[in-house]
Amino acid sequence: MSTWIAGLAVGIPAGIWDIDTFADLANIGTLFAFIVVSAGVIVLRKKQPDRPRGFRVPGSPWLPLLSIVSCLVLMTALPLETWLRFVVWLLIGLGIYFPFGRKHSKLAGQAR
Repeated sequence: MSTWIAGLAVGIPAGIWDIDTFADLANIGTLFAFIVVSAGVIVLRKKQPDRPRGFRVPGSPWLPLLSIVSCLVLMTALPLETWLRFVVWLLIGLGIYFPFGRKHSKLAGQAR
């Protein structure tokens, strides 16, 4: 049953939209994720400098900043329609994430 559900969930959109649309959405999502990770590296290196590190970042903060700028440049080359879809999906995701996190957070339960 799960194979049928997954097949329909993937097959119907694939039959409606072209592969370029999905490629653009995958590109903008991946580039945005790289921006978030690069920004996270910079923030954590500044706010928690003594935290044990699983990896080293050479040239920090310049290399993460270069990564952010490079990703933004690549994102600007994507069509406006992709940006609109990305913003809508981002808002939907945040609209689900924050209420769920607020209700199910262990830290929020400790603060009460």
